[in-house]
Amino acid sequence: MKDKYKDTEMLEKLGEAARSGRISRRDFLNYSMAAGVAASAATGLWTTKAKAQPKQGGTFKVGIHDGNTSDTHDPGTYLTIAMIVLAHTHRSYLTLIEPDGSLGPDIATEWTANADATEWTFKLNENVTFHSGRKMTADDVIASMNHHRGDSTTSAAKALLTDVADIVKDGDNTIVFKLSSGNADLPWLMTDYHLAICPANADGSIDWASGDGTGPYKIETGDFGVRFSLTRHDGWHLDGAHFDGVELIILTDPNARQTALVTGDVDAVSLIDLKTMGLLARNPNLEIDNVPSASTLTMPMFCDTPPFDNKDVRNALKLAMNRDEIIEKIAFGAATKANDFHHSPAMPYWPDDIPQHDYDPDQAKSLLKKAGAEGLSISISSAESIYSGAVDLCVLYAEHAKAAGIDIKVVREPNDGYYSDVWLKKPFCVVAWGARPTPDVMYSLAYKSDAAWNESHWQNERFNELLLMAKAELDDTRRAEMYREMALLAHDDGGTIIPFFRNFVYARRSNVQHGEQLASSWELDGARACSRWWFDS
Repeated sequence: MKDKYKDTEMLEKLGEAARSGRISRRDFLNYSMAAGVAASAATGLWTTKAKAQPKQGGTFKVGIHDGNTSDTHDPGTYLTIAMIVLAHTHRSYLTLIEPDGSLGPDIATEWTANADATEWTFKLNENVTFHSGRKMTADDVIASMNHHRGDSTTSAAKALLTDVADIVKDGDNTIVFKLSSGNADLPWLMTDYHLAICPANADGSIDWASGDGTGPYKIETGDFGVRFSLTRHDGWHLDGAHFDGVELIILTDPNARQTALVTGDVDAVSLIDLKTMGLLARNPNLEIDNVPSASTLTMPMFCDTPPFDNKDVRNALKLAMNRDEIIEKIAFGAATKANDFHHSPAMPYWPDDIPQHDYDPDQAKSLLKKAGAEGLSISISSAESIYSGAVDLCVLYAEHAKAAGIDIKVVREPNDGYYSDVWLKKPFCVVAWGARPTPDVMYSLAYKSDAAWNESHWQNERFNELLLMAKAELDDTRRAEMYREMALLAHDDGGTIIPFFRNFVYARRSNVQHGEQLASSWELDGARACSRWWFDS
């Protein structure tokens, strides 16, 4: 009989050796299996208990699935995953989302509100410096916020800050947001990827074009839609930044991206082809990260454009989709079923009692007859860079819709320029949304009547009224009731089909390590893999 005590003692010693860096991952797995631990369990032990502490050094190369030549350094125009990852690598924010989903400090070290949440005070870290060498002050933060405010701004984040009446400083390291109405979520709003801190100009504008920032890495060279090379910022004010350098490489083709990972040309990729997830998982040199999130695909319909201006047509299209089959065949189970409102189980105040929109082609037919739209024929635009299988999703949906007498033509759009040429321009398309921390953030960005990203052109007076009331409501029970009503309005009247909330599924070489938890706000550990991860050898 095996001596279980000796095996346990052996594993403890192996764990200590791994944590101190005296043993490689391969040797740890071999010795663990010799002690009677299954290969899968040994891998789990390495990932959790026995993983070595972070090491400094090396150049981290990342293949990014979504980046355009039209991208810019203007934070108000950030759209693609490439821009989001770059922003979190070379710039900073007032607050950040920690790997466990909690709210943490970035440039701000603490924040407090008055009794009705109409005034928020943020204390700033005194040791923050720009890559250019200049110390960051309250003036830079105020200018960065004001870049997204006012009638003349073109920023997509304008809707997030409409309640901000003024921002003032109290010395070089304190700023105060004064709001026209209470907002209990303001510190969470500060994590939005558009609200990056840039250096202020003398006239109160910001110098965004130079690419200067206060983030963990500074840009050395860059070509939008192609590649960016960065080196560690010695003045970085938080922990992490273990790599000497970072390269972000745009690889929109999934085969090219995964080949680069398998051959070692890149160390990690932001999205894998889900059809090959099982095959990649069997490669001993690779690790798959499969992270449930509130991120989703949406299929917005312009509510002011025929035939989508008819509520019955919109609801017929919602009922013409078999979500269960789509999750099985397109997401390969790496998703959570959605219900046509953009509030997910991963968010607070989740309403779990709203009737599910299930596949019902007969009811869809009945609604189309009521709308005088029998024999409906429409087109939907999609691109593979949105999500692995985004085009196939539409093809499968078109098959489902045939049973309801609906003809859906799938238009495969170019990957490059999709968000500048298709989204917000074509009346029916597929869009990938990252996870937002609270329902207010999501609804303010994409459902509010005057939001720059109101992708379905939906106008609902009651919804807008509730949105204002809910964000100022400090009683959680009443706030939950308001969010439930808002979700129901979007479910019954809205112009957005939501198939599922997707997992972030990305991959890395086995010598790339990270902490025990991964942020579910964006791909690659909340878009912060470059500062949070490290090489173990």
